[in-house]
Amino acid sequence: MNKKFPGFSTPAAGPESPLEMLSACHDRIRHQCATLRRLPAHIQTQGTDAQAQTAAKQVIRYFETAGALHHQDEEEDLFPALIESVAGSDPVCLTDLINTLAANHQSLDAGWAGLHEILTRIAQGEQVLLPENIVTAWVNQHEQHIQQEESVLLPMAARLLSDAALERIGRAMCLRRGLTFPHPQ
Repeated sequence: MNKKFPGFSTPAAGPESPLEMLSACHDRIRHQCATLRRLPAHIQTQGTDAQAQTAAKQVIRYFETAGALHHQDEEEDLFPALIESVAGSDPVCLTDLINTLAANHQSLDAGWAGLHEILTRIAQGEQVLLPENIVTAWVNQHEQHIQQEESVLLPMAARLLSDAALERIGRAMCLRRGLTFPHPQ
């Protein structure tokens, strides 16, 4: 279905607009990554003070909940819907893109495991350093991943997915979060 692809700047996008919701999540990921990027320098000068502990807790909470759900939304709902939408035609390019993005998710998750351990210690007030090179590598990987999703994947989804497919994705997103799908007015 050919739809206008919005700018996705609405931070309160909901599951009735799943592509916008995924993009809004990217904005929140960027915000959390910016906090994470500032944290090593703060710890070097201030230690794991209350501000560092709060920042670490917020980053952990985001990536352990909304960030994890975001990857599930894509891998369990969006990617399969896109593959299904091109059934009968040549989905090789789309399959390669989806495989790359799914592999990126796995790599980001692996990097998160190490960061999570350090951030948990910071959140508990331990005086530990957060290596800037590890943060920078992980944040840069996230930024590249988001750029690929926003410049290629989401516009493709807006063009290819039917309203019914988008509604199914939105309903699955609600179910995953324990929410009720909003009824159209």
